[in-house]
Amino acid sequence: MTTITKILGTAVLGLSLPMLAQAQSTPIRMVVPPWPGVTVKTEILAQLLETLGYDSQQIEMGATVGYKTMETGDSDIMLAGWMPAQKESYDAAMEAGAIVDVVNNVAGARMGFAVPGYVHDAGVTSAEQLDLPENRARFGAEYYSIESGAQASIMVHEAADADTYGLKDWEILDSSTPGMLSEVDAAYNDKQWIAFYGWTPHWMAIKYDMHILDDPEEVYGENQGRSEVRTIVRTGYAEENSNIMQLLEQFTLTADEQSQFISAYSLEERSKTDVAHDWLADHPKRVAEFLKGVTTRDGEPAQQAYEASFR
Repeated sequence: MTTITKILGTAVLGLSLPMLAQAQSTPIRMVVPPWPGVTVKTEILAQLLETLGYDSQQIEMGATVGYKTMETGDSDIMLAGWMPAQKESYDAAMEAGAIVDVVNNVAGARMGFAVPGYVHDAGVTSAEQLDLPENRARFGAEYYSIESGAQASIMVHEAADADTYGLKDWEILDSSTPGMLSEVDAAYNDKQWIAFYGWTPHWMAIKYDMHILDDPEEVYGENQGRSEVRTIVRTGYAEENSNIMQLLEQFTLTADEQSQFISAYSLEERSKTDVAHDWLADHPKRVAEFLKGVTTRDGEPAQQAYEASFR
């Protein structure tokens, strides 16, 4: 036996089993586009994984690049497969056999014509009612949208050009997202009527008691603007990690749940670490649903390990 072999053997024997397991651990690489909901949601998953003995790495990049890194084998998981908005990138990765589509991880995601709660309570429940004379006057025939050139603004401008819902002579006001929301905020504080482009999950859903109107002409897409946020996994990783796949299949949220922690992260400006930790602490039943049938990295029951190590 050579001297270096003896040294290495002694070093390995000197490691405890947990230390050796950690030394051999490969981090789970998670793509995180710069969206508040995905940022916190991925941190929740990372904290769960840590209690089960898994290391993880959060890689901040856009979703389009994220799909490419799965094709090249440089990432493993992404909780941000927003459909149908990402259809082109999704289809390309699927055709290449690079990804596995696991589950829709946000139930109730939607975008469309939106109003504050007090306008909805007054009876405006459909985009067909926007241009009724009594409503048109209260809205000032103005509709607030986001950045010019964004797909959502293109959609509403095309609808106005076609006089859908009588919007042809309405003023479609494009702005930055913060600019649009500042107008909504001012109107909400004064209880003035305002119609705007809204989506959920987002903190606007909580702060303004936002309601997305019925959209029978599907201006904002099929199924009246309803969307899904898919959990996407690199094909090779999915084949080799059945335990993680079980967790991912069960790791689903509602749009309302996600809107709540987006509000804590974006409006209250709390750290993603604290928001994720508090969400886990406040939702033990939901955590139990996530961990049902899942084990730790070493094959022990996940729920027991979580309860023992989560602080």
